[in-house]
Amino acid sequence: MVRRKDDEQDTPFRMHGDLLTTTLLAFLRNWNAYGYQLAQQLAQAGLPAFDSGTVYRTLRQLEKTGLVSSFWDTSESGPARRMYSLTKAGELFLSSWIDVLGRYQAVLQKTLDGFAPAAGIEQDDEQTPPRAARR
Repeated sequence: MVRRKDDEQDTPFRMHGDLLTTTLLAFLRNWNAYGYQLAQQLAQAGLPAFDSGTVYRTLRQLEKTGLVSSFWDTSESGPARRMYSLTKAGELFLSSWIDVLGRYQAVLQKTLDGFAPAAGIEQDDEQTPPRAARR
């Protein structure tokens, strides 16, 4: 949960669609999984709760674009379940995203480091407005 100072209630974190896609692909990188297992892994990873419909719609879209493939698993007792796996195209897409996110993280860290207060200088409780807004 993310909390803003002016909110009295918690505001849930919302995950952008590309981040959901990338996270699902990352989960599938090392093993095949059912949609239900992937939804559980999202929750266990501390990410916001997704209804199973959102997870399955995203998986179907990933399959249409060739990033994942699926097959019906009939190995367990009970009804057949769709098992998802990462394709070579999905692996390439995921590797590219990991690279982009790593660069983005480095840019954000440099930016945050630039805004760190100098040693020995106290900072007001209120934020200092950006230079353009100080006029």
